[in-house]
Amino acid sequence: MAHPSDTPTPDPASHKAPEDAEAPAAETAPETAPQTPGAAASAEAPAEATAPEDPESRLGALSERLAAVEAALDQAKAERLAALAEAQNVQRRADKRIEDNAKYAISNFAKALLGVADNLERALLAAPPAVREANQDVKNLAVGVEMTASELQQVLSRHGVSRLESLEQPFDPNLHQAIQEIEQPEKPHGTVVQVMQEGYLLNDRLLRPAMVVVSRGGPKREANTEAEAAEGVDRQV
Repeated sequence: MAHPSDTPTPDPASHKAPEDAEAPAAETAPETAPQTPGAAASAEAPAEATAPEDPESRLGALSERLAAVEAALDQAKAERLAALAEAQNVQRRADKRIEDNAKYAISNFAKALLGVADNLERALLAAPPAVREANQDVKNLAVGVEMTASELQQVLSRHGVSRLESLEQPFDPNLHQAIQEIEQPEKPHGTVVQVMQEGYLLNDRLLRPAMVVVSRGGPKREANTEAEAAEGVDRQV
């Protein structure tokens, strides 16, 4: 019968030796992860991105950008020229309005003065030369009226108001207002034979048409150059 003390006691060092022997092997042989196809493609992607671009394609892209820039520049130039032209037109219209206002601002006042000129003319007609010679007072009065009428015509002329020359002129509907026709075979048809009220111009615009008597029954007028020239008269006043 064996004694308990005779049973061999296991050496602790003998059990630790195998574990110590396997540890270096685990440290020196790390596991390598298997590579998938996607990982391989991602690894090659940077190499492909750094590949040089084709010179022809780059030149084509630059040409397209240059053409787009030139088209935009041409459009900007056209818009600028259109804006300049419009600004010049606006300036010309404004200058024309200012000029017209300066030239025709007195139209209403001048029309009112024409009534005064008409009355002075009627006063002189009421004192014919025979009456003036017979009465010294009438003669002196007539001289004063003539001087006043002459001064008024000068004032009107300085401000651009001029009298129409209508007597013995061809009738022109742009300048004359016919109030009567009379038979006068010796005169060309459509001749102004009497002026009942004088007509006036303000610069190049008709201020008041002349009231006239026109002949009829005479020979046809061959040329009407005076009337043709008067067609350019502006009747806006």
